[in-house]
Amino acid sequence: MSKFTTLAGAPEGYDAFLIAQAVKKSGSLHLHIARDEPRMAALAEALKFYEPTLTVLQFPGWDCLPYDRVSPKPEIVAERMATLAALSVPTSGPRVVVATVSAALQRVPPRDAIANACFVAAKGGTVKVDDLLSFLARNGFNRAGAVVEPGDFAVRGGIIDIFPPGLDTPVRLDMFGDTLESIRQFDAESQTSISEISTVSLTPVSEVPMDKDSIQRFRSGYIAAFGTVLGDDPLYEAVSAARKHHGMEHWLPLFHPRLETLFDYTGQAPVTLDHQVEESHVARIALITDYYEARVAARQDTKGVMKGMVPPYKPLAPDTLYLNEVDWAAALKARESQQFSPFKPVELSGQHDAGAVRGRDFAPERIAASKNVFDSVAAAMNALKTKDKRVV
Repeated sequence: MSKFTTLAGAPEGYDAFLIAQAVKKSGSLHLHIARDEPRMAALAEALKFYEPTLTVLQFPGWDCLPYDRVSPKPEIVAERMATLAALSVPTSGPRVVVATVSAALQRVPPRDAIANACFVAAKGGTVKVDDLLSFLARNGFNRAGAVVEPGDFAVRGGIIDIFPPGLDTPVRLDMFGDTLESIRQFDAESQTSISEISTVSLTPVSEVPMDKDSIQRFRSGYIAAFGTVLGDDPLYEAVSAARKHHGMEHWLPLFHPRLETLFDYTGQAPVTLDHQVEESHVARIALITDYYEARVAARQDTKGVMKGMVPPYKPLAPDTLYLNEVDWAAALKARESQQFSPFKPVELSGQHDAGAVRGRDFAPERIAASKNVFDSVAAAMNALKTKDKRVV
């Protein structure tokens, strides 16, 4: 097992530089866990600034509360699935996965389920339209009148529009019978073609599969967890009929033989953590526990459900959906893990020193009516240059 260390003297911004340099040197995969979504986005942008050719994969958490009755937004799920698909295929080269605490704590579909659920179409090749439409239905794509967001698809005669996860624009498949004549990327708003490509690879757009085996697995698991279904149960009825239901992702463990974690997908890749990740982790665990206990209490208080009322929520145990404290600690200890800190190292603490300090943010100058912040910035830059400092 590796030792968990703290790298002090690494303020935000400089932490991205350190990661970029380490990945460039190792030429392999690296996992960074940010404390929240804004930090994840900022760090991903900073990584691309320091190393423009570096592959950066973002893995956001669901944008809904634990044990919610709503589903995460399609574009978020699509980005998550695109990252999992990229990680499920063995690939060499420098890559960084940037995730949030909530995303890293949440269990995900197993790697084999993602790797085996791939549909590749090539220009000039044979594509059975019925097979393609069946694939789209099983893997969470939403049939719409027009393709607008990731996960949408539309069919108009021999034209099939699809917005695959991982692509910035949708694609248009022009079919002549079972022959794929062309694949064009197009703008979702104007519907005009942008460029022609030779192949397109489709991966699941939902973490919840809707094939026959998964539906049967859900039905059996649901009854085992909550007892025989009596009366109205919209979730159970919808899934049994192979229909999507709002919030069904919160019963994800029932659709798969097992779930894995982001740590499983990234193997023994080194892990770095934002400053204050531990506080975010503790707060997230507390939130999950509170919402679970509230759902359990509400269900126990419900003696019966009157016609027309929302049925009581049936929550799965937190350990089936999320990593607990022991799982989290074990995952970090099983690989090289390092915590960033913006402060100077504490003496005799064993902390390593990255040697950086936080730069001026010019907050006093911004609020002082008597000072011009631009003059202050220019003066500070000139002062640094006279000391042979590099200013970015």
